Amino acid sequence: MARQGSKMLVGGYTAIGAGAVTMTGLHLVTGLDPVHTVISEYAFQPDGWLLPVSLGLFATAATTFGVLLARRGEDRGAATLVAVWGLCMLLIGAFPTDKPGVPLSMSGGIHRYAAFVAFLAMPLAGLILSRRYATNPYARPVRLLSLASLGVLVLVVAPYVVRMLGIDLTNDDIPAGVTQRLVVAFEVGVLVMLGPVLRACHGRAAVPDDRARAVAMVR
Repeated sequence: MARQGSKMLVGGYTAIGAGAVTMTGLHLVTGLDPVHTVISEYAFQPDGWLLPVSLGLFATAATTFGVLLARRGEDRGAATLVAVWGLCMLLIGAFPTDKPGVPLSMSGGIHRYAAFVAFLAMPLAGLILSRRYATNPYARPVRLLSLASLGVLVLVVAPYVVRMLGIDLTNDDIPAGVTQRLVVAFEVGVLVMLGPVLRACHGRAAVPDDRARAVAMVR
């Protein structure tokens, strides 16, 4: 991989690591119940500012990897989805959710739908890349993480559908925090695995260049 690309890759991984540490710190200092409390509600705590910081770091990593993917013309679809995921992370951090029991506000609506788009975008990008680079040893983990994310996403969305049907259901009745954290963990896992995929992209692109040089030398 070119030197600039390698530096960007390291920068992306640094942002992921910093984001993970920040998110872990947020969980530790607040002491909320992670089984029933969704991550968005941590914003209401005194140390809630750590949430947008963590999401901003994840967004930085996604943007970095998205740019590297976009440089490969054939990967622009996946690059767009990764960039959309990063943008949604910024929106989720900038527009807090509503407190439990409060009617949906504009901020809460932006937060909710940005989260839903993000939860779809990353696994779809993972599935696209895992199919394109199916012979790469990292394709299978990316595919499994993407499918797991989509599978658990159904459990995340189901309570909202139930409430739309007029059935009273609160997060205290279900492990809403667990399902949401699983989706986030799977999707950050896909983001982490983009590094090896990007290296595979470079290797695949380098073959025609080497052949071209060989032909030029013969001529």
